[in-house]
Amino acid sequence: MQPAIIVKNLSKTFRLPGERRGTLRERLMKFHQRNEVKARKTLDDINFEVMQGEFFGIIGRNGSGKSTLLKILAGIYRPDKGSEVTIHGRIAPMLELGVGFNPELTGRENVFLNATIMGMTRQEVSERYEKIVRFAELEQFMELQVKHYSSGMSVRLAFAVAMQVESPILLLDEVLAVGDFVFAEKCFAHFEECRKKGRTIILVTHDPSAMERFADRAMLIHQSRLEAIGNPHDVLQTYHALG
Repeated sequence: MQPAIIVKNLSKTFRLPGERRGTLRERLMKFHQRNEVKARKTLDDINFEVMQGEFFGIIGRNGSGKSTLLKILAGIYRPDKGSEVTIHGRIAPMLELGVGFNPELTGRENVFLNATIMGMTRQEVSERYEKIVRFAELEQFMELQVKHYSSGMSVRLAFAVAMQVESPILLLDEVLAVGDFVFAEKCFAHFEECRKKGRTIILVTHDPSAMERFADRAMLIHQSRLEAIGNPHDVLQTYHALG
């Protein structure tokens, strides 16, 4: 089995403007001076591999760097100098699903818009449209403007669209957090079908039960560093022990 993703010495530092302090007079006198810039390291020397066809889970507390890691893998953020990220195959990133929807357009119009942005042709979208709608369970709402959708409805539709993109690697960031239990089960069943076809799945989640149930391996990120990697049960024990 060959690696789908190889990450070596990965770090990511964000440079944030410092807070202005002092009296109003002092702040006014320093108005034209450049703000102090503070560095915040979100990821610190991360190393791991994900194999082709593997269901790989990532867990960690809020602010640990999980979402930043996925955005680097998706090409949204650039890592620090000296980091090495090697990806074999096209990636379908499912991050912040539904954020790209135009609230003034209908569900149907957003399906065609977003699927096209993700690389599908209009003909492909037309051929898969009914499948997308059935998977999202929104048959009665497709002519409704998305601004009238609940957050769960938007996520379901965005997820159904994204799952039609035929990429060998899927990046999933808490995509099922808003969905109901029945829909989540249907999504995981779909993940199983993807895995049988040899697709690689990387899932960031706060749900330990989903991690232990579906992941082949898991990785724990704690305070920006890789704390544990391996069997999901063992990784989750470390996760809970950290409190």
